[in-house]
This record gives sequence, C-alpha cells and structure tokens, in this order.
Amino acid sequence: MIYNSFEDTGLLRVLKFLKEHNTEYLSGQDLSDVLHISRVAVWKHIKKIQALGYTVESKQKEGYKLTKKSDLLLPWEITNELDTKLLGQQAYYYDSVDSTQTEALKIANESNKEGIIIIAEKQTGGKGRSGRKWISPKGGIWFSIILHPKFDISNITLFPIASSLALSNAIEKTCKITTELKWPNDLTIKGKKLAGMLVDASLESNKIENLVLGVGINFEVNSKEIEKVLKNTPNFYGVSSLSEQKNKIKPIQLIQSFLLELEKIYEQLNNNQRKKIILKWTERSSTIGKKIEVETHQGKVKGDAIKIDDDGGLVVKDEEKTSKIFAGDIIHLTK
Repeated sequence: MIYNSFEDTGLLRVLKFLKEHNTEYLSGQDLSDVLHISRVAVWKHIKKIQALGYTVESKQKEGYKLTKKSDLLLPWEITNELDTKLLGQQAYYYDSVDSTQTEALKIANESNKEGIIIIAEKQTGGKGRSGRKWISPKGGIWFSIILHPKFDISNITLFPIASSLALSNAIEKTCKITTELKWPNDLTIKGKKLAGMLVDASLESNKIENLVLGVGINFEVNSKEIEKVLKNTPNFYGVSSLSEQKNKIKPIQLIQSFLLELEKIYEQLNNNQRKKIILKWTERSSTIGKKIEVETHQGKVKGDAIKIDDDGGLVVKDEEKTSKIFAGDIIHLTK
C-alpha cells in the first residue's frame, strides 16, 4: 500500500470534506453530489479511511462524521500545517517496504525536488551503517529524506552529525527529553540506542548530485524484543524506546518538529556555519571527553576523544599521537 501527499484522489477529497465539516453528519448523497462521485465510491472511500486509522461515525439517515484523526504517519498529515519551506513538503507513505533508503535513492535519481520524505510503517530490510541490518517493526518511525545540497562536498562527513543534533533538538522540544549524542550519528538515552542516521550520497565531478538521509527512531517499539535479536552483534550497547519515557506525544508531532529543526541546520551547513553546529553537538555529546576504543578499517584506535573537527572527524589522542577518524564503531571505556 503506497500513498503520497500530492495526488488529488477520491479518498483525499472525501477525507478533506469530512475534516472541513467535522461538527456535523454528512449524508452519502451529499458527499456524492458535492464531490461528483457515486455513493458506492463514497462508501468505499469511507471504509478505506477507517482502515487507515481514522474514526468515522455513521448514523442511519444522518450519514458520516469524522471524530478522530489517524495516528499513522500518512503523507497528507505530515504536510498539513508543516512549518518548513522545503523539507517534507512532498511525502510518500508505505505500509511496508524493504527499505525507505532504497526507495528514496530511486526517487532521488528521477527528481530534483528538495526535501521529499519517504516514510514506512515497517521495513523488512532496514539498513544501518556499514551494511548492518536495522530492526524496523511497526511502532517505530522509519524514513528517508532526499536533499540536493548547495554545501561543499567536504561537509558530507559533518552532515550526519548535524542531522543527529536536529533530531535531538526535536525530541527535547516535543518530548521534553534530553538525549545524548554518540559519535558519529547515534542518539542514546542512559547509554542505550534510541535512534540512528545513515547517509548515502551521489557525487559527480566533485559535486553532490543528491544526498539521502535515512533515520530510524525507536518510537513505540519493544526494546527488550529487539535486544534479544541484536544482543550478540558486534558493539551492541542496548536499545531504548521513547515509549518507555513519561512524556507521550503523537509521532506526527516529532516528525514535523524534526523536519523544521533539520531545515534550520541544513541552512546553516549551506551557509558554511560549521562551528555553530559542532559547538551545539559537543554540548550534548556522550563521546567527547571519554576514553574510547574505535574499530576502523585500519584497525583499532584507543585514546581520549578530544573534539569534533570542522570536517566532522573525531580527534582521538593517546600517549603517543593524535588521530582523526571519519568512520568506525566506538566503545566508551571507563577512565
């Protein structure tokens, strides 16, 4: 099942009319006359709207009334009342997909539109960093965003760091929860992973053609069940879920807040305001100032995490030398 936010379908016309007149019952004949569709088509659209999680009451001889919105991350709900100028203004929704990142990469090669978001209720082949599988059941927030950056190619390594800061800001504003940022792009609560980022970039002639940001948030998932699956994987450090926190919000609120926060930081990157981003990220970091061990392609690096450099590299210092690392899995060690 696939929906988007921009096609004028009969279902959306029925839903829009129900929303605009949600204080009254509307007869099937009224809907049929106003929308120029048959009463059978009206009935079928009402059934589909209910299947999408909306509550539509029906009374004999009176008609239909919308009494509750859906909690699903449907594309027209994402774009409705969204405060961004670019990001998320066009959206796709899948009830199930192999990977939103795979779908986004296909669309990115066909469209120059900025900020398209592809979201799924669940992923059957979710992707993490370094080719790892990301467990993506129903209840989580799984999506990808297509961008066509103006910033220099050197900012690619800083972008996932900036994106994780945007998500941390959004969670704090909507859920009133402070998350920690673990280099390079994970969000944690009490040391356990809450969310992660993945970036795929298409480059041509030393310029960025498109950039696809994949985001996975454990919103309302069973962290214990996911931990059972992942506990024997390398560098596993636990799973957290927003459902375990006190403040409950609708997932649509978090998505819209994140898109707004990401747009602000994206604009800063386009204007080459790196230092501002790095300073804010460092304030929330659980990595800087810690003794760490990093598994890289060249082997293990152990030392103190000193800072994030302007290009997003992690500066690590041991007794003999200072190293800068751009990719790897880190373990926080005790002092």
